[in-house]
Amino acid sequence: MVYSFFDSTSSSGSDILGLFNPTSNNLGDSNGVSHGGLSSPHSLVFESDKGELVKCPSTSRVGKNEICEAKALAALKNHSQAERRRRERINGHLATLRGLVSSTDKMDKASLLAEVISQVKELKKNAVEASKGFLIPMDADEVKVEPCDDEGGDGSMSFSATICCDFRPEILADLRNTLDSLPLHLVKAEMSTLDDRMKNVFVFTCYKEKNIDIEACQALARTVHQALSSMLDKASASMEFSPRTSHASKRRRLGFFGTSTSSCNHESCLC
Repeated sequence: MVYSFFDSTSSSGSDILGLFNPTSNNLGDSNGVSHGGLSSPHSLVFESDKGELVKCPSTSRVGKNEICEAKALAALKNHSQAERRRRERINGHLATLRGLVSSTDKMDKASLLAEVISQVKELKKNAVEASKGFLIPMDADEVKVEPCDDEGGDGSMSFSATICCDFRPEILADLRNTLDSLPLHLVKAEMSTLDDRMKNVFVFTCYKEKNIDIEACQALARTVHQALSSMLDKASASMEFSPRTSHASKRRRLGFFGTSTSSCNHESCLC
């Protein structure tokens, strides 16, 4: 679309009237500016290459007018083609979603997107349910201590301690020192890695004999939770001020089904 405007300056009435006098010769010189101070009209043309409006003088020469009109038509054509490509791209994505969701032939766009979001949430819920029982590191740091379901027949009470965090070689030594400083009887230890994440699960027991009751065992569980949380906070703070070691950056990356898991019976291991 072409917009025209006039640049006008102060001019006497006789000069303006002279423009409408068919016998007057005061029609302006060859550069498009009249002797009476009235400028020739200009056209604003949208330049698609520059993305802005440019001033195109409308002179008496037919060639320049044709160039301005051609630029305006080209800009409109480019805009129309870009809009058509955008709609084709959106329709292609919607067609892909329709192929993933059943019974969507008569759904409008809003209903289709709502159905897709609902199914994605359902799949995510199913994935969480299916991963229960597997030692898979999660994205969020976690420290958890909870009692195990089975209770030993010798009067012992078992607890499971879980810590999930970023993998670093020195964190294993910190974890070992933390566990050694606690009055624990470790029974089992498992470790799993996925990409740059690691998850450790420790099973320890608390004997309810020699005046050690359930409250004392629960107090021990809280002590373990506090010690592991302090160790994790210390490791997170050190990672903020120091770059990752070369060993961690070169560690083999594992896929979802390539999770590395190791376990040991702590009663017979040397760790």
